[in-house]
Formats: sequence, structure tokens, C-alpha cells
Amino acid sequence: MSTFNDSTARQWRARVAYIAAVFAAMALGLGSRAFADRLPVFVAEHVGDALWACMIYFGFRACFAHRKISFALWCSLAFCFAIEFSQLYQADWINQIRDTTLGALVLGKGFLAADLVRYSAGIAVSSLLDVAWPWRKRS
Repeated sequence: MSTFNDSTARQWRARVAYIAAVFAAMALGLGSRAFADRLPVFVAEHVGDALWACMIYFGFRACFAHRKISFALWCSLAFCFAIEFSQLYQADWINQIRDTTLGALVLGKGFLAADLVRYSAGIAVSSLLDVAWPWRKRS
């Protein structure tokens, strides 16, 4: 019984940490867009998309804290790639959603193959950070 409670408590602590990471990635990503004119060109052009993918990765980890890191890695890649490829679909109804601020942040505007590289880099960095976090229980 005690093991179950310890395991449950560990998962909730992990979820809280992952949710905090989601908000941190979100804040940094929005900041990279808002202050793009003050950042180095490379950072302004690439980091926002990588941070969006980081946010997605940590969101999957928050929802599936009990699963392996590789599960979140592959789910995040699939999700990010699906969103990017969905931008090839240009019907009026979805473009009206994309014309809103929230729609543009979630769905993007147009397909860019470079975004796939940015998403992959963001997810790779996130998963490496996840492995390296000292509070993670090694089993």
C-alpha cells in the first residue's frame, strides 16, 4: 500500500513539474515572438518553433507521466508533424481559424519543411532535459 502511495505522489510531483515546464516553454516562446526584433536573427527565426515543440513534449509528459520518455518523444513528433502537414490544407474554414491569434499559434499559417527540423530539435532538447533532470527517479 505504501509503495502505491509513493508512486502516486511521485507521478503527481512529476506532473506538476511538467506543467511548470509547459508554461515556461510557452512564456519563452511567446517572448521570442514578442521581442524578435531585439533577439539575434537565428534565435528570432528558429527558437519559437522549437519552444512550441518543447511545450507539446512537456504537455505529453504531464498527461502520461507514467509512460516512458520515448512515448512522449514519438507522440510529440507525430503531433507536431501532423500540425505542420495540416497546413498544406487551405480550405476557407480552417484559414479563418488560422487568421485568429490563437489559431495561428496552434495551427500555424503555411507549411515550411524547416519547421519539421525545428520541432525535431525542440523535442530532442526537451527529452534530453527530461532525462537529465536530477529529481527524476532512476530505476
